[in-house]
Amino acid sequence: MTNGVIAGRHAVREALQGETEINKVFIQDSVNKGQIKDILDAAKRKKIVVQTVPKMKLDGMTDERHQGVVAMGSPHEYMALETLLEKVAGKRSNVIILDGLEDPHNLGSILRTCDATGFDGVIIPNRRSVQLTDTVARTSTGAIEHVPVVRVTNINQTIDTLKDQGFWVVGSEGGGNMDYREMSADMNTALVVGSEGKGISRKTLEKCDFIVQIPMTGHITSLNASVSAALLMYEVFRKQDAGRE
Repeated sequence: MTNGVIAGRHAVREALQGETEINKVFIQDSVNKGQIKDILDAAKRKKIVVQTVPKMKLDGMTDERHQGVVAMGSPHEYMALETLLEKVAGKRSNVIILDGLEDPHNLGSILRTCDATGFDGVIIPNRRSVQLTDTVARTSTGAIEHVPVVRVTNINQTIDTLKDQGFWVVGSEGGGNMDYREMSADMNTALVVGSEGKGISRKTLEKCDFIVQIPMTGHITSLNASVSAALLMYEVFRKQDAGRE
């Protein structure tokens, strides 16, 4: 495997059957699906996205003989939610939940800000979301080595788990009823930031204890997701740091 790319039917099959973290599987559009049924079934069991693409796409992903099948592995391991909660047990902690974020550069930037502000981890869904890629690792400029990333099946169930562990959940949305500078941070905080285009999903928004907005006076109606996340994280950091004085 080079740069997160796993090429060839046997290699992909073994990766799916083992413990390798797989973000996505690419299948050549001319491949006989019956010949790779075991690969497709394994991907389905693990709820890994499978995308059909032309041969040119696979040729551009690897120089190896791919036999019409390529998987994208993670350049970095994910942490289980239970492990993260064990690590932060007994201390005030903060995490950020990314609901459908798709841009790897944004995720890399958010990891850098998490490291700078002392946030304990990033939580992402395993579908319809950016995963840990080489681009994320490069953009994070090393923060990926220090900030755990948790990948979960269901964001809303994860929020329920966090609430059970004493976290208050704060969502960021343009129509929020509170200025983000007014939110309380004297608590375990889980910030929720939505996707670049759609924002936080309705059901997830309903799970939030507070919904804050970032005031804007210009003509643009929204900020880049990593900028929004940075403002919110630094506000939590500012208030919690002041509380220690």
